[in-house]
Amino acid sequence: MSSAALYDLSPALRLMIMGLAVALGPLAWVWVHNKNAPVAQRLRVLTLVTLFLTFDLVIFGAFTRLTDSGLGCPDWPGCYGSASPVGAQVHIEAAQSAMPTGPVTHSKAWIEMIHRYLATGVGVLILTLTVTSWLERKRIAVSPWWPSVTLVWVCLQGSFGALTVTMKLFPAIVTLHLLGGLVLLALLRAQAVRYAQAQAQGANATALSTGLWRAVVAAFALLWIQIALGGWVSTNYAVLACTDFPACQGSLWPAMDFRQGFTLWRELGAGHDGANISFQALTAIHYVHRLAAYLVFAVFLALAFFLHRVPAFRMPARWLAGLVVLQAVTGISNAVLGWPLLAAVSHTGGAAALVIVLSGVVFSGRSRSPAPHASKLNA
Repeated sequence: MSSAALYDLSPALRLMIMGLAVALGPLAWVWVHNKNAPVAQRLRVLTLVTLFLTFDLVIFGAFTRLTDSGLGCPDWPGCYGSASPVGAQVHIEAAQSAMPTGPVTHSKAWIEMIHRYLATGVGVLILTLTVTSWLERKRIAVSPWWPSVTLVWVCLQGSFGALTVTMKLFPAIVTLHLLGGLVLLALLRAQAVRYAQAQAQGANATALSTGLWRAVVAAFALLWIQIALGGWVSTNYAVLACTDFPACQGSLWPAMDFRQGFTLWRELGAGHDGANISFQALTAIHYVHRLAAYLVFAVFLALAFFLHRVPAFRMPARWLAGLVVLQAVTGISNAVLGWPLLAAVSHTGGAAALVIVLSGVVFSGRSRSPAPHASKLNA
């Protein structure tokens, strides 16, 4: 593979211009369709558009990882010091000639750089939200600290993206990068809920009962644990350690090495002692995620049932039930069908959608201004 400096900031400005170009389309759309709307309404719409594009970014990030394109450009933030693979053709061709299947090929370089362009565009949109919120803070009822925290987080997420490349797909870093993207979704969803509550001015506010809201929060915490386990499976390429279901390797308790499998700070493919990671360790990584999935499936279906009894939360309840079934189907398909790309990307998308749905329930279910009839809805 043709060598490149891990960090080369020379194309950073051109990359930012590409991100600005990506962001101009959504910004123009929001302005045209909401030019006569109050500032809070425009900010809410822009937050939802940013949430949608961030969801797309998470999906495309999964596609980048699953097509082994994470090192398609082995430096950061550009590609061999260029802002696009066009300027890096000589380096890419040399690397591809040395290793025809990668990790550096023309297609993988483009996938990696498109992911970076989209990420930069999302960063521009979040920066716009932050600046506008502070400038218009006297005209909106939502604290500008919400987008400010989101801006800080997206910068942190960018640093993990850089480390993903420069540390050569270090499993802990890649898993944290995935989790960071999903935290970004939760922050944007919470921000959108706050704008909606401010516009409603408490007229249609609905609060869940304390017990049910706490159950939602507990399920939300369980979801993050399961996503972390799933990320650990994916980043360690442990999906195919079990290719049957419900058994694994023909057993309900296969041979597993938990110590090696869950040594968190180690290089890709290495165990706790630095040697190649064992198959028993990969089995442990896979099977723990599968066992936890049974619990998540049962808890989420029960939660969907109880949420469906609250009229204001029937739609989120239906989404919750549908998504958890989708996760079961795609998760099983990954194992028994040999990790097909569509199922793998859909599995990540389902997890991201669950974060969005449950974030909305957590923040809207604990309304600060519940309507007088809210208690009756939860009876």
